[in-house]
Amino acid sequence: MIFISLVISCRDKNKQVTTPWGTTLNEDSVPGNSFTLDDIMNNGELIMLTMTGPETYYDYHNHGMGLQYLLCEKFAQQLGVSLRVEVCKDTAEMVRRLERGEGDVIAFPLPKSLKAGLRFCGASSGDSQWAVDKGSKELADTLNRWFKPKYIALIKKEEDFLLSTRSITRHVYAPMLDSSEGLISHYDRYFQMYSPMARLDWRLMAAQCYQESCFDPRAHSWAGACGLMQILPSTADHLGLPEEQMYNPEKNIAAAARYLVELQNHFRDVNDPSQRVWFALASYNGGTRHVRDAMALARKYGRNSQNFGDVSDFILKLQSPEFYNDPVVKSGYMRGEETYDYVMRIRQRWAQYRGASVGGFSSGSIGGGPGMTFGGVPTTPQRARHRYRFHV
Repeated sequence: MIFISLVISCRDKNKQVTTPWGTTLNEDSVPGNSFTLDDIMNNGELIMLTMTGPETYYDYHNHGMGLQYLLCEKFAQQLGVSLRVEVCKDTAEMVRRLERGEGDVIAFPLPKSLKAGLRFCGASSGDSQWAVDKGSKELADTLNRWFKPKYIALIKKEEDFLLSTRSITRHVYAPMLDSSEGLISHYDRYFQMYSPMARLDWRLMAAQCYQESCFDPRAHSWAGACGLMQILPSTADHLGLPEEQMYNPEKNIAAAARYLVELQNHFRDVNDPSQRVWFALASYNGGTRHVRDAMALARKYGRNSQNFGDVSDFILKLQSPEFYNDPVVKSGYMRGEETYDYVMRIRQRWAQYRGASVGGFSSGSIGGGPGMTFGGVPTTPQRARHRYRFHV
């Protein structure tokens, strides 16, 4: 974390100070629709206008990410206020909304050649800088005092850590407890107990659990995800899982099964249940809104929006501006490669647990009820006939 002391000193109003970014402090303010710094602090909220993108802002496991967002979040923390993000489609919309008083700061690298009643201040890179309304002189002064160029490198380092597996505290256990006995983990009985609720093969739940926590019931992440199935506190609250039970293996797995049922029900418009589960798993990792965006893109480009193989191509494309800025996309940039790999790794490990080849996203039963099969393979627990090698 970066700890910066904000000191707003009293200065002679007639004294002018030029910052390294070319802004003259203590010049006469220009009336406008913006809120003053006191208004922002009394209201307890700073409103940030920006655009979606990997370097600006995107939603990641119910947390804001992106360099510009994280910088603005640090500034808001120093003011002692919360941060609200308003995502705009383009520069013109950001400027227009700032002029109307719908935001306090444009946290986006605007070219300084763009005047339009703006006061450039705060985070700067080359010929680009954040901006506030021309009348928000005190806010601009405070931003200029706060920002230091070294913050960019520090924030990027912090973000890289948060997006890596190093940010997850867990012990990495073997993906197979005893192949000769057909034992996947110490928690197989819970997967077998609760997978029928989720209409899944219990080994698929086990494969997902290993992807989430490596079978460590004490695993936890910086985002607050806890336990075997890495359930977020907000999800646990929604599912009725008390905080003190989040690390309980059985309770955690049972809650995940209920959540998987909800996610599958969300995709009831996907007619094939064997396809629906992949949409649910992708949403477990990347969120339903991003998966819906990928489905919308698939339809637009003439692909089958009910086949996860087709939709997964657009989950990957949501990393590209051409696609995350498409009018049919509602939730912007997505770390699509992470979600794609999440589903692929679960499928591969599930195939290994079943002793089957991975294959494509073809139709077929994936339910976990007694006697049900997937590709001719029974889903009820069977003793392993061979030893398999697994890779983390």
